[in-house]
Amino acid sequence: MNTYPQIILKPGKESPVLRFHPWIFSGAIQKTIGKPAEGDIVECYSSDGKYLATGHCMPGSLAVKLFAFGQQEINKKFWFSKLKQAWQVRKAIGLTDSTQTTAYRLVHNEGDSLPGLIVDIYGSLAVIQAHTTGMHDIRMLLAEGIVTVSEGKITSVYDKSAEAMSKMTQRIVTNSFLIGDAEECEVLENGHRFRINAVTGQKTGFFLDQRENRELLAKHSNGKNVLNMFGYTGGFSVYAAAAGAKIVHTVDSSAPAIALAEENMKLNGYKAAKYACFVADARKYMETMESGKYDLIVLDPPAYAKNVASRNQALKGYRTINALALSKIKSGGILFTFSCSQVVERQTFTSAVTAAAVDAGRQVRIIRHLSQPPDHPVNLFHQEGEYLKGLVLLVD
Repeated sequence: MNTYPQIILKPGKESPVLRFHPWIFSGAIQKTIGKPAEGDIVECYSSDGKYLATGHCMPGSLAVKLFAFGQQEINKKFWFSKLKQAWQVRKAIGLTDSTQTTAYRLVHNEGDSLPGLIVDIYGSLAVIQAHTTGMHDIRMLLAEGIVTVSEGKITSVYDKSAEAMSKMTQRIVTNSFLIGDAEECEVLENGHRFRINAVTGQKTGFFLDQRENRELLAKHSNGKNVLNMFGYTGGFSVYAAAAGAKIVHTVDSSAPAIALAEENMKLNGYKAAKYACFVADARKYMETMESGKYDLIVLDPPAYAKNVASRNQALKGYRTINALALSKIKSGGILFTFSCSQVVERQTFTSAVTAAAVDAGRQVRIIRHLSQPPDHPVNLFHQEGEYLKGLVLLVD
């Protein structure tokens, strides 16, 4: 068995690890035996010498991300086993063999006991996004493992880690295909067609975490005037149109995203007259739009808070856009509103929306709480992993 550098914790600091929390912060560390570099595997021990867990060494205050709580050899067999477990979970919930949904998340960070790693599947293409140097260092091994555990379903693997890695390392990282070269593909989500470009698209190419929420929106869309704000490539819009919405307007500040939204609408047979897409700033669009024009509005903004320091500013942003939507929506209308900021807790987001309702002077009722789907699982010992919060509001 390999001998790894050791992280020795201060007395009393082992409690979170004993509760299987996958993070160790630098302030909990008493000393380090060996000289681990960023991304190296390290073993963590209590102050009295008891083994606790194994993980990747990180720079900064978050010093170690843990991926094993039993002492073992960390080798190809170990990583393939982890990927196999993730595949079996998606198989159990009916995703790996579905003919109606061919896009889903295979690996979700801590939720799959692989902190620092995201893997999204688009048909026969897998897109890897590493958020730690340790995971990025083994990207080729992970790519081979994904192809292996998929039993031939996955034939191309693209590493799209550059943006995420640039935020936490000085290394120069470039995106590239590790296996195959399927840059663009078409996928199905609940039978709806979407064009995906892994190279040019945001994140890994599509926002898979809204799949079930899009399906719910469809149930409210028949005969409605729908506004999909921060619409990106038109996911919610396609579902609304398919459900018989009277009009669907998609708004996003990104011209490339709107171009793809228009393509996705056409791909599903919906023409521009009733299903128009606009490149516009969200706040300006809502400030100038006619009151009562829309009786169903979706607010799905990007993460306003990337860290704790930006949380207060983010809450102001959520309050502002929700107040605008609530003040303009038709009486009896429904608002789907979301936050994907991990550092904004569910109750804090709800409080910001409550303040927005007061600002708008509208009576509002919560009819549903929303979250991420089961292919984005939350580790019970790392509940920070529940990053997507949503509310369905009935506005009097």
